[in-house]
Amino acid sequence: MRRVIVMVVGLGALLAACSGSEPAIELAEGSSGPDSHGFNPASPSTIAANRREAVRIGAITSDDEALAVRGFIGRDENLEIRDPDGGVIWRAADYDFLSEPPVASVHPGLWRQARLNNHHGLFEVVPGIYQVRGYDLANMSVIEGESGRIIIDPLTSVETAQAAMALVNRELGERPVSAVILTHSHIDHFGGVGAVAGPDTPIIAPAGFLDASVSENVMAGIVMGRRAGYMYGTQLPRSPRGHVGSGLGKHPALGTHTIAQPTHVIDRTGQTLEIDGVRMEFQYAPDTEAPAELTVFFPDLQAWCGAELVSRTLHNLYTLRGAEVRDALAWSGAIDDALRSFGPRTQVIFNSHHWPVWGQDEAADFLVAQRDVYKFIHDQTLRLAAQGLGPDEIAETISLPEGLAEVFAVQGYYGTLKHNARAVYQRYFGWYDAVPAHLDPLPRTAAAQRYVEAMGGVDAVVRMAQEAHDEGDDRWAAELAQHAVFAAPDDAAARDVLARAYEQLGYAAESAPWRDVYLTGAHELRNGVAALDATAAGSAILNEIPLDMFFAAMATRLDSGRAADRDRSFNFIFSDVGETHVVSLSNGVMYHRQVTSVNDADATVTLTRGFWLRLLQQEAGLMDMIGSEDFAIEGDRLALLGFFAMLEQPQADFPIVTP
Repeated sequence: MRRVIVMVVGLGALLAACSGSEPAIELAEGSSGPDSHGFNPASPSTIAANRREAVRIGAITSDDEALAVRGFIGRDENLEIRDPDGGVIWRAADYDFLSEPPVASVHPGLWRQARLNNHHGLFEVVPGIYQVRGYDLANMSVIEGESGRIIIDPLTSVETAQAAMALVNRELGERPVSAVILTHSHIDHFGGVGAVAGPDTPIIAPAGFLDASVSENVMAGIVMGRRAGYMYGTQLPRSPRGHVGSGLGKHPALGTHTIAQPTHVIDRTGQTLEIDGVRMEFQYAPDTEAPAELTVFFPDLQAWCGAELVSRTLHNLYTLRGAEVRDALAWSGAIDDALRSFGPRTQVIFNSHHWPVWGQDEAADFLVAQRDVYKFIHDQTLRLAAQGLGPDEIAETISLPEGLAEVFAVQGYYGTLKHNARAVYQRYFGWYDAVPAHLDPLPRTAAAQRYVEAMGGVDAVVRMAQEAHDEGDDRWAAELAQHAVFAAPDDAAARDVLARAYEQLGYAAESAPWRDVYLTGAHELRNGVAALDATAAGSAILNEIPLDMFFAAMATRLDSGRAADRDRSFNFIFSDVGETHVVSLSNGVMYHRQVTSVNDADATVTLTRGFWLRLLQQEAGLMDMIGSEDFAIEGDRLALLGFFAMLEQPQADFPIVTP
């Protein structure tokens, strides 16, 4: 028998009692000294700023505390998920500190969101629809069919998906998986598919899913991965002075990542399917939150799965890990289409993150706010640009109207108004803001050295930065101190004041990614960069990447200086997949074509795709080539070895907060 338990988290009610200039609840300040990880307490100015924010948040009424636990069925009380090597990739107890009262070192809105995202377990949305939340960054949704279950978005890793399915089977009884819906092309929504789908399981996904899923991290994967470590606070402790969550959920799971070839492709709005007695109507929504995305309406259940088109936070038009800027206009338009197509028939909205929205009127209000916030940012950014404002001025000027500012579901817990406005500017106008001095600026280090010299030297700049920090002006303190650090990276005083400024900026940030970026910067200034491996981890996803993507990525690793006077051509024949790729070098540029072998190649290589992947991951080297049945060379061996020697190994742990 299932037990339905409703629990209410008291933070919202306590903050709602705030009135006047001080909140009714005091933000705990913690110890007066650094914590065990070296993070300092919140400064008086940060405490004052977060108290003011507590007043603002307390004025917004919301039922989220009750809704986040509505329909609770059960959970693993000591949830801990490990990878095949025994490493912990998910542990609910890491966030137990969130059960304590709000603290001064976390923005009160972010603390609220982190607590709401901390509820983990199996929840009933409506009879026939369930969600596992808090087992990964995203949700796994479950639709009961006549004989089995349809799984929507099987989480990031096989390990977290297995744990989620074990919970479902324990609480609801074991049933087979009838189909899997992969709503979009981000790994936290498909990486665990190997745990839920068999070789004959129908896989439903939007058009372009496979290409978008495997390509995003191929060309720029090393840089994006390094930046993602900042965005999600990978190296930070889970603590009141460290990482508290992502705003979208807790944190992305590591582990074993998989992918599946779609068997049913959704490429237009209005497509319908019926699987295992479950009727589905699809919306095709590409180039919104993801390059390939769909939503699905269940008419018999009056329920709409909004995927990540909508969330209980302002999302990113530009993600801080680095990716193509998203189209705010297309995003808003897709939400409007969903509102018109499904809104009148929708009694509940459930999404790939956060908790559902119940009630037709509530669902309509939710969609209107989500639709309007992206259109507002788009339109007002362009309006202000037409008044002559640049991206920084727009970010400082733009503010939400009252009707949106008072909606919790569009607060900046993940994306922010400031960096989303910059994203719209970038999408239309690019990096150049039309100021002539910005057309060819000095590189960061050279500029820092000149600025520091002009301001009287490193010691003088550090003094000014320290004064700004003491006065609570940490944005200016960081601006000054970063010049000092880039001019004199070994200066301990410069690094210390910059780390302290970053700390306070992180503590005051409403956005979890902003917080993690600032605090990771402070952490690395004090502790250095953790060693990272640039080789791709073993993953079934690698097996799905088209070979031409690998060659395109290889071209970005070519040392053009060494290759400039060595025009070459090579045939790569992949015997197990029946593909031949011709690689040529011209003027220090690498090209490749999937064609038949050319006769005048310097060398012809016959190999298997598996051996190729081992080479790329540095699991095989030159000695493995000799005598291997999976690798053979005809022609100029030295020319081929010289070509491989021109390919640089990416630096996965490159510095960010220091030169």
